[in-house]
Amino acid sequence: MSESDLEIELPEGDIEIPPVLPVLPLKETVVFPQSIAPLAIGQERSIRLVDDVVAGDRLVALLTARTSESGEPGWDDLYEVGTAALVNKLIRVPDGTLRILVQGLRRIRLRSRAGDDPYLLGEFEEVPDVLVESQEVEALTRNVQGLFGRIIALVPYLPDELRQAAEQVADPSALCHLVASTLRLKTEEKQGLLGLASVEKRLRETASILTRELEVFEIGARVQSELEQGQREYFLRHQLKTIQEELGEGDPEQAELQELSERLESCELSEEARKAATRELARLRRLPSAAAEYGVIRTYLDWILCLPWGTTTADNLDLDEARAVLDADHFDLEKVKERIVEHLAVSKLKNDLSGPILCFVGPPGVGKTSLGQSIARALGRRYVRISVGGVRDEAEIRGHRRTYIGAMPGTVIRALRDAESLNPVFLVDEIDKLGADFRGDPASAMLEVLDPEQHSSFRDHYLDLPFDLSRVLFVCTANSLDAIPPPLLDRMDVIHLSGYTEDEKLGIAKRHLVPKQLREHGLGPRRLSLPEPALRLVVREYTREAGVRNLERQIATLCRKAATLVARGRTTKVRVDAKRVREWLGPRRFAGEVRKRTSDPGVATGLAYTPAGGDVLFVEAAAYPGRGRLRITGQIGEVMQESAQAALSFVRSHASQIGLTEDWFAQRDLHVHVPAGAVPKDGPSAGVTMATAIASLARGEAVSAEVAMTGELTLTGQVLPVGGIREKVLAAQRAGISRVVLPRENEHDLDELPPETKEELDFVLVDTVEEVLSAALDGRGSRRPRRAAGERQAASGRA
Repeated sequence: MSESDLEIELPEGDIEIPPVLPVLPLKETVVFPQSIAPLAIGQERSIRLVDDVVAGDRLVALLTARTSESGEPGWDDLYEVGTAALVNKLIRVPDGTLRILVQGLRRIRLRSRAGDDPYLLGEFEEVPDVLVESQEVEALTRNVQGLFGRIIALVPYLPDELRQAAEQVADPSALCHLVASTLRLKTEEKQGLLGLASVEKRLRETASILTRELEVFEIGARVQSELEQGQREYFLRHQLKTIQEELGEGDPEQAELQELSERLESCELSEEARKAATRELARLRRLPSAAAEYGVIRTYLDWILCLPWGTTTADNLDLDEARAVLDADHFDLEKVKERIVEHLAVSKLKNDLSGPILCFVGPPGVGKTSLGQSIARALGRRYVRISVGGVRDEAEIRGHRRTYIGAMPGTVIRALRDAESLNPVFLVDEIDKLGADFRGDPASAMLEVLDPEQHSSFRDHYLDLPFDLSRVLFVCTANSLDAIPPPLLDRMDVIHLSGYTEDEKLGIAKRHLVPKQLREHGLGPRRLSLPEPALRLVVREYTREAGVRNLERQIATLCRKAATLVARGRTTKVRVDAKRVREWLGPRRFAGEVRKRTSDPGVATGLAYTPAGGDVLFVEAAAYPGRGRLRITGQIGEVMQESAQAALSFVRSHASQIGLTEDWFAQRDLHVHVPAGAVPKDGPSAGVTMATAIASLARGEAVSAEVAMTGELTLTGQVLPVGGIREKVLAAQRAGISRVVLPRENEHDLDELPPETKEELDFVLVDTVEEVLSAALDGRGSRRPRRAAGERQAASGRA
């Protein structure tokens, strides 16, 4: 069948739209009024509709389907707002389908359904434009014309003549229809524009769509420009290389190789490192720059040449100046400062700072990290710090081999590169928190770094060359020694930093914390005054820690409050007194809870040592009818559970001496609990505390609120020495306890205590549990065994 065309002439004048029109469903197409659109007709129902329309008044209602999935869209699949259109041209294609050209006339809305067979018929009403002439509408119209013109300049499929046509359109409604019908928008967006009767809203929505499309087109234009620029640069480089070859000049690759060669000649490398660098540079000369290994070798040579192979800084071994720097940076810590000066004195006599690795161990906030900085300042050396807390991969310490993609040296070599010196002060922070898993054991990798007998030839996996670390002064920090492997600990000279007393915290606050916070908050002594009584109140009622970090946070809070008053112009100088401290910091954080907790029988106050410093520990015991069984709770470890069993065994075996009947335990079950159940606890030093709590419960007598104790208990009733005496005693002092029961074999540890602590506390030295019970139960108040009193006076005299 041959193709036949049917051209129809347009009627003159305004066309009247009848109320009932046949509906031609459209898929993924929206026809706007005052626009012409070609349509392909393939469904049998639609072909019959077009034939009838062409034979009649040629008017049809064009409604767009909501989705393109349905075969023959029904009423529920169509939008209600569409366009009344006139069929201008019809072409019959040999395959039986039709091609028609329609002209949109006016916007219409479906009012009711008039019929479904043989095609859809609907009753429609016109939806006229709502246009209120205003300057805002004029501005929106010009904005749309400008945005549309910019898009036409970027989009290839839009002709330049379209810009002129848009600029000549005076009707803003027709302008929106022109833009929407020419741009490739989503069907939902086009239908949304068609459904807006308000011309102003339609202009705003069109401008929003044009702005978004303009951004997309501009990004595409930039990408295309970059691609074209890259191609242009490639051809230019190729031409430049050809010109350089004709002129006999070298290319950039040769210049780069020449630069590496010159750096290699001027660098003070070791003999082995020079051989390796020369060998790799020769390999690099033979490789083309496009080879994958070229970049690997180039990076390797860069690492070798940027390390400080022969660069050192001069040491300042003036001991008086070093002590002055330490005194200026840190309050108290006399023994620690003395130990550091001794280390420097030995190094001065030997003219060599190599030797034991210093390891500062203590609770958080006591100044371990800042001591490393002070040592570097005193010596005039560079300072580098690495934190190994949480490191679980050995390659983090010793690097990756070059066979891996993205391989690089370990953190030790990287830190020395940053220091630009062979002899910096190297601080290894949080060394007790090294981990281990299937990737290796970083603690074992640190052995070679920290061993004075090995680190003169430290070999990083990436460099695979011996590097001399013997001139580096290593300083390590840790909160506890328990987690450090014994081989690694054996290579360190451990220096313990204990917690601070109240007076020491007060001195640190006055000399360091308050001036620092005044500077950081834009204040000064003329604007903020923090007298000693106010600082002492903050230390006593709002902090209970071994270090001073929380104290610094509280001082910062006071400074912020004062800065707010000064910034608002309410005052020029703020004086912080006790009333203002309580007003700004709120209720006191730490009250005297010991007296309240030990008011009932069966509760004893113990002392514990944790990585965060000393702490007060309460042990509670309760009894109920049973058969003599023991229950232990509080998330305590195996050692502490065994201490509880030993304490119960001792008390039961000495029931008559304690004043109990023999069948008291046989008729009762015992429950021992250590509060703060979310915190894991372990160790033998709570043995005497558990025995005291059980004895107090059995006798029905409360333990003195002024007494705290520590010591390991044996089944025979002996009290064995324990560790962490200084930290435990300081914790007792912070908690307001006046009497501390200690094992007699820990008497020498009293020499480590500050003088004000020894004057404020009463120490009871004991050998047996009977003496502990005598001090805790029988000695209510200040009375204690005469023998222990005499020994305490002798110990204080020696201290």
